[in-house]
Amino acid sequence: MNTSSPRAGERAFDSAHFRQALSQFATGVTVITTRLADGSFRGLTASSFNSVSLEPPLVLWSLSNGANSLPIFSGNSHYVINVLSAGQEDIARRFSRRTEDPFASTEFELSRTGQPILKGVTAWFECHNRSRYPEGDHVIFVGEVEECEVDAQPALIFHGGKFGSTAAR
Repeated sequence: MNTSSPRAGERAFDSAHFRQALSQFATGVTVITTRLADGSFRGLTASSFNSVSLEPPLVLWSLSNGANSLPIFSGNSHYVINVLSAGQEDIARRFSRRTEDPFASTEFELSRTGQPILKGVTAWFECHNRSRYPEGDHVIFVGEVEECEVDAQPALIFHGGKFGSTAAR
């Protein structure tokens, strides 16, 4: 029995077209946060978040191979996935930039393992950094959820290059 998959055929589209097509899928917006060995914090905005398994409770997200925070998230034992609420577009933008300390102007509290949990989020997941899988130009992180909370409120979404909300109009 042959279990290997044949390679994909020749593509009739470029990266820009692929990105445009992907932008038509509305996603939630998260900020992934962690604490460094020196006690400082690191965080980044990500929309590549998904559930994997209910038992054990597993989630995934991905990070570009070129991200300067890749060694930090690859090496840390824990991180928190903060699902942003509808009013937190400014936080999403703040954590998407490399030039400023986004924690300086963001309210947060610490989890039981000392990871930053952003205030006002609609849900958060504290994860043990279970595994990582290099694929293409990203690394897929699988986290085993050790604790989570939910504050059911409208979530921030990203669609077609713009922020929106799950709130009824």
